[in-house]
Amino acid sequence: MCFTQIMFPTSWLPQLGTLLPRDASRYAGAMVAWWGAVVCLVVVTGRSLVHLLSRDGGATSIATIDTDVAGGSNIIALFGQWGASQLLLAVLLWVLLLRYRGLTSLVLLVFFVEPILRSLSGHLKPLETVGTAPGAALNWLAVPVTGVLLWLSLCPGRRERRSG
Repeated sequence: MCFTQIMFPTSWLPQLGTLLPRDASRYAGAMVAWWGAVVCLVVVTGRSLVHLLSRDGGATSIATIDTDVAGGSNIIALFGQWGASQLLLAVLLWVLLLRYRGLTSLVLLVFFVEPILRSLSGHLKPLETVGTAPGAALNWLAVPVTGVLLWLSLCPGRRERRSG
């Protein structure tokens, strides 16, 4: 069996019932979507660790927010707390992705909706930055990529996988 037969769906028609399957240990979608979810989750985990562990929480060094203002230390503290929350979500998503592979579509739905909600929040509560933060710059790419991965995860794959 060739690589494309294993990685891509056998049908391009999504089965919405696989979003919340009866057997969460079985993943029936295209394997390219599962691997795409792994890559997304590596990025999410790295982002959360940067916010949690870096000296400025990534506020200045990454998000280009001027923290040399009154309340700047509060901005840094909020970024660190945001990183802690992101890390908890990442751990939960790792459990779902590795132990309950059948919930891959649900994980990808979270990845699809998150940048949309973050953009909405940024529109409702604009943030003044010196430059363009990676999250703002990459939202336009994250939404279609995760949307395609979500679609592929809902399409039947060559063979089902059972998680350990």
